[in-house]
Amino acid sequence: MKKIKEVIVVEGKSDTLAIKRSVLADTIETNGSEISIDTLNRIKRAHETRGIIVFTDPDFPGKRIREIISEHVPGCKHAYLAKADAIAKGDKGVGVEHATREAIVEALEHVREEMAETENESILWEDLMAAGLTGGPDSKNRREVIGRELRIGYMNAKQLHKRLNMFRVTPEEFEQALKALYSNEEE
Repeated sequence: MKKIKEVIVVEGKSDTLAIKRSVLADTIETNGSEISIDTLNRIKRAHETRGIIVFTDPDFPGKRIREIISEHVPGCKHAYLAKADAIAKGDKGVGVEHATREAIVEALEHVREEMAETENESILWEDLMAAGLTGGPDSKNRREVIGRELRIGYMNAKQLHKRLNMFRVTPEEFEQALKALYSNEEE
């Protein structure tokens, strides 16, 4: 089993169990989206000593938790699961705890480091418009594919633009994801 040096921040006990059956790692549980100051301080301490990987569910509460942590602990690493990889059997919920070992390992192999304010944008708003990722009838589906390909999760166009630059996705990586998108659309 692969060992992860960073501490993985998850939402709850079930997520911890899923992580521990997939990799050797320590976790901190937020116990939902109402993260206490004590928990944020533990996350900050872990970030300073070992680094952290935020690995929350691909849903609104998971997104909210990521935002709270990023606000209090800048420079985090993030792992993302595609929603399709996190759906419970029988469509009864979505979360890290429902993902396969393979999906968890894959997400942790493609961790992205959050960067503080970027001086220059590598991906411009115009690039998103030219790629049909905003304002079009199929933009939402196209953003889902791009988010999955780049392993940065699903988001609206404005958030996609911010995340592409925050994670310093290169124009080459963006172009590769667009190629995957176009080949996906041809099928």
